Amino acid sequence: MGRFTTVIFDFGGVITASPFEAFNRLEEQRGLPRDFVRRVNAANPDGNAWAKFERAEIDAAAFDALFAEEARALGHELEGEAVLAVIAGAVRPAMVAALDTLKDRGFTIACITNNVPGGKMGVRGAGMTRSEEAAIEVADIMARFAHVIESSKAGVRKPDPRIYLMMCEKLGVEPAECIYLDDLGINCKPAGQLGMHAIKVTSGEQALADLSAALEMPLP
Repeated sequence: MGRFTTVIFDFGGVITASPFEAFNRLEEQRGLPRDFVRRVNAANPDGNAWAKFERAEIDAAAFDALFAEEARALGHELEGEAVLAVIAGAVRPAMVAALDTLKDRGFTIACITNNVPGGKMGVRGAGMTRSEEAAIEVADIMARFAHVIESSKAGVRKPDPRIYLMMCEKLGVEPAECIYLDDLGINCKPAGQLGMHAIKVTSGEQALADLSAALEMPLP
């Protein structure tokens, strides 16, 4: 199998399309500046409404109000509830097929996801308006992983290095045995610093190409 035994995936923006696309559509609908939601979430990144929600320190109602305050401080009106309503991305079938291929070839696959409380496993933003059918689809994907760490349950979120080490300990592997895929560079950096081979995902096609190259094997 070579150097790598384990492939660890982020969920939103990797297995699913990027939530930033949904944010941009929301911004356009509301007449807000492009990437405004990202600006709000980038302000005080460890202590803002988003960070607190992903660590399960506040509930949805508190997030709704606190996010609105943060948006207002940056000059625009946007409630947190509206952001949560659009957060879940569409599943990338080729990525799901790759999960099955990796399992078939003996690799351990796992998932580390920053998410918020809400019972819809692994979806950034908990997919609060997803249909029952979509929720079942997500659960089916999650069942493929040997282990899943959700920030809202672990009480720690990426890019905190502890969450990556928690996964390695759970799986009984060293970071150097792992490939880690995430759509955010800030989350890839600590993985790389720990010794993982980090892949920043910009598209499903790019992610599979880079993963194939790292593993020296074809993927769908």
